[in-house]
Amino acid sequence: MFDGFVARFAGRFGRVGPRRRMVAYLRGLLGDADAMRDDLREAVVKHLGDAERGVLILDETGFVKKGVRSAGVARQYSGTAGRIENSQIGVFLAYESGRGRALIDRELYLPKDWTSDRERCRAAGIGDEVGFATKTDLGLRMLERAVAAGIPFGWVTADELYGQTSRIRM
Repeated sequence: MFDGFVARFAGRFGRVGPRRRMVAYLRGLLGDADAMRDDLREAVVKHLGDAERGVLILDETGFVKKGVRSAGVARQYSGTAGRIENSQIGVFLAYESGRGRALIDRELYLPKDWTSDRERCRAAGIGDEVGFATKTDLGLRMLERAVAAGIPFGWVTADELYGQTSRIRM
């Protein structure tokens, strides 16, 4: 699947050397996504951190998709579209203070019909260790990572879905 993806861009590189560097660069970005997230989070805290006025913002957004091969795509409610659509849902954690705001974490929501079909998951690059998790489970994971990383914040805000979950409120 990765090879097919990078093949789309191969024609942009007239020589083999730059093409190989492009492939290595993309592998590095994809392979170190969590490490990049952690580095970004540290930079955000360094420049925006505020223990009293810092706010963690938990929310999701939908990405309307036409196909069915992108990871997590299913007919599901998308707030972006305002209706049930073929879409992916991403759960995001942002940080805001008086100094600015930035996204600091993300999780892809995988509906049960995805996580119960291991072959489909493997074809999309989703490892066997990834199981079903609700959107609120994903949100809680991100909040726990933020706390473990020592993100300075005074409070958390989220929409009704997350606010009704006692594990998140606690």
